[in-house]
Amino acid sequence: MSALLTLALATFAALFPIVNPFSTAPVFAALTARFSTERRKQQARMAILFMISILLTTLVAGALIMNFFGISMPALRMAGGLIVARLGFGMLNPAHEQTLSDESADEAATMRDVAFTPIALPLLSGPGSIAVTIGMATEAKQVLDYVGIAIGICLVAAVALVVLRSAAAVQRYLGVTGMDVLTRLMGLVLVCIGVQFVFRGFIEAMTYPSVAAALLQAFGGA
Repeated sequence: MSALLTLALATFAALFPIVNPFSTAPVFAALTARFSTERRKQQARMAILFMISILLTTLVAGALIMNFFGISMPALRMAGGLIVARLGFGMLNPAHEQTLSDESADEAATMRDVAFTPIALPLLSGPGSIAVTIGMATEAKQVLDYVGIAIGICLVAAVALVVLRSAAAVQRYLGVTGMDVLTRLMGLVLVCIGVQFVFRGFIEAMTYPSVAAALLQAFGGA
């Protein structure tokens, strides 16, 4: 049980900074400004359900995708780490607030449903979240490990639901400065997570039997 809880918390810690529902809250508030209160809550619920579905599908099918394309776990770790670190650097030095393009905003404004796109995908469960989920899946050795990761995903989703349902209030409470500080803190955490992923992937690649044998032969021959 302790191992299950530890993995769930580790998943939450790795995934929450990149999901960062606080940065999605202003976009959600703007897109649902003309919705009724009940409609806004319904959209928040649907967005979270879509997010959970995307990440759980990634968790289950990630290994199959890796095997199909012949992607090794070290390569996946390093690629995912680079993606996460890049997003983190972008959050540390934001060029502008997270907004939608004019075309996307106009399209979203006329849509009856904004839950799947752009809220669930790509804002909540974008490439970074998917990369982190697949990276966590590589840690799974048994069914209970997958359960722990799934619990971590659901914990992130629960917090995101609370934030989205109170999006307007959160934006007013934190203000521009508070949102900027929070985004930069999340960015620092993401950079650290990304570097750790890359470092671990590099170490694992260097200790692959074929790579280790080639290095021993090269240095031995020298």
